[in-house]
Amino acid sequence: MSAAGLLVSDVDSTFLAQEVIELVADHAGVRDRVEEITTAAMRGELDFSQSLRARVALLEGLQESVLAEVRAVLVPTPGVLELVRRAKADGWVVALVSGGFHEVIDELAVSAGIDHVLANRFGIEDGRFTGQVSGPIIDGAAKRRALEEYAATYDVPVPRIVAMGDGANDREMLRAAGTGIAYRAKPALREIADVVLDGESLLEAWPHLQAAAAR
Repeated sequence: MSAAGLLVSDVDSTFLAQEVIELVADHAGVRDRVEEITTAAMRGELDFSQSLRARVALLEGLQESVLAEVRAVLVPTPGVLELVRRAKADGWVVALVSGGFHEVIDELAVSAGIDHVLANRFGIEDGRFTGQVSGPIIDGAAKRRALEEYAATYDVPVPRIVAMGDGANDREMLRAAGTGIAYRAKPALREIADVVLDGESLLEAWPHLQAAAAR
């Protein structure tokens, strides 16, 4: 099965205007501490896996029921749902690869028509957060591997792959794509991106998808 192109997007601060773990941390009263760790990780100052474990550890004991409240306040980045709609209409495969969490983003991904989602999972036992990540951590290397696997599955050559992100853990997948788009990104990503977008709307990425599809 061959697709017209492959669009792979980060989620937090790219597909979504928010950082999911910070929304969850609000409910635990530790958002400030989580934000500090997130910012350092996205700048490339901390190893992503270590930073994620540190952030999730701060959520230990939180009730699982807060996840429904977090899902209810998710805000897609302006223009991104229209970007996905146009890409899908033109025969593209669209995937989300995230250092965030399935429990929060899967429902929105289904409603947006996303083909694949790869993300982390919270450790939850007896209705409460364990403070651990369940399963392998989705870091920069995992994002790149997912991009390469999707491209192979749908027979999409590198020139017709577009990857979008905002932080240091998106570097590997942007380098692996034919077009790497840094959206309102940290310096660590901007310096290696093919395209830097600083506007409000991710629909600004559409001409770059059209250009990629023509290759």
